[in-house]
Amino acid sequence: MKSAVETLNPTRVRLTVEVPFEELKDSLDAAYKKINQQVTVKGFRKGKIPARVIDQRFGRGAVLEEAVNDALPKFYTEAVNEAELNVLGQPEVDITELKDNETLNFTAEVDIRPAIEIPDYSGIEVEVDAVEVSDEDVEKAVEELRERFASTSPVERAAEDGDVVTIDLEAKVDGEVLEDGVASGVSYTIGSGELLEGIDEAVKGLEAGGEATFTSELKGGSAAGKESEVTVKVTQVAARELPALDDDFAQLASEFDTLDEVKADSRKRLENMKQYDQATQAQERVLEKLLELVEVPVPEKLLADEIETRKHNLVNHQLGQMGLDLAKYLEIQGKTEEEFDAETKEQAEKGIKTQFVLDELVNKEKLNVNQEELTEHLMRRAQSSGMSPDQFAQAVVEGGQVPMLVGEVARGKALAVVVEAATVKDTNGEVVDLDDEDEAAAEGEQAEVEVEASEPAEEKTEA
Repeated sequence: MKSAVETLNPTRVRLTVEVPFEELKDSLDAAYKKINQQVTVKGFRKGKIPARVIDQRFGRGAVLEEAVNDALPKFYTEAVNEAELNVLGQPEVDITELKDNETLNFTAEVDIRPAIEIPDYSGIEVEVDAVEVSDEDVEKAVEELRERFASTSPVERAAEDGDVVTIDLEAKVDGEVLEDGVASGVSYTIGSGELLEGIDEAVKGLEAGGEATFTSELKGGSAAGKESEVTVKVTQVAARELPALDDDFAQLASEFDTLDEVKADSRKRLENMKQYDQATQAQERVLEKLLELVEVPVPEKLLADEIETRKHNLVNHQLGQMGLDLAKYLEIQGKTEEEFDAETKEQAEKGIKTQFVLDELVNKEKLNVNQEELTEHLMRRAQSSGMSPDQFAQAVVEGGQVPMLVGEVARGKALAVVVEAATVKDTNGEVVDLDDEDEAAAEGEQAEVEVEASEPAEEKTEA
């Protein structure tokens, strides 16, 4: 077999492959064997029909077609490996010449990863928000804790902001009560915004036994997105009572003995969270600077496929779970379809460029992923997916997604190398030591949040 490579553009090549006919022997034998199992000829046992009889009865052309279809993937893969190409997606194959007992010639056009030159990134400088926790931040955190330990008691008066009301609901669309539009004994805190728009105004001022009707757009269910006439009946009004902020509250709501200790712990947690956010911000801004330094051509088909994948996932998974379609989503977002398409294209292009650049950095810096790093990443991904680590690991193995996870970890390490080499200052002009912040973040409640650097682009070599 002989092959040659022609570069069509920085992200696409054409392979020209010439295969001597003798190299098709194994595929021809396999073709005769396969046809033997599929046909019957009077006078011959199934599977024992001679090749000359198959040629006479069914035509040599059918055998050649079967043999070529079997052989093409192998010869294509050999040509790719010989040329050391890093191909993306499926090739477009064209058989240019097929002469029986002489030769098979074909071409294959395919996208490839572009050659990327990683420049010196040690001069990258970025600015991030300073870690500042005010007394007001601490008071707000303690107040939120206090809210969680509030108690309620029924009152005989009209409902007010902050009260917890028990209500019955009935929703009608076009005058008909919806099958899934009736609910009883619903507990709702006035002002929380957790139910329908307009319900706060409807229930405020009502006492137990009071009833009101209002119009609202349904958020979910069989009539999601439609205007509905909703009748709400209040069956109970309860006032929320907050515990006193003292040492007794500290012992009730935490493992600490005093309120001062609770406040000190809240301050530390807030600092850890802000440090984590600061480190994440540094990663994002360093990545932006790095992408500005590198010229990255993007294969058109890969970009089109990535755009389609993102739109499909949004429409069929995220919006589908919320009972919305794309048109309603765009209306809520206040965007036109053209604006949405432009944003999706920009995000997809950035994701592909990010992966190409970070993968090149992995190779340049000779970064490897060990078992411990892979296991830690798998645990984080399992937690974010809502699955147990064992379930997630089984799904990953069965889906052949282990290389994808390894790639994610490696790209994360590559970005960390660039961040470490960059100069990161906060808005106060102070140099930020991200190593210390990683340790602080590990102690915080948000330590398990995973920041993905990019969306993986699929790579395949099959014909």
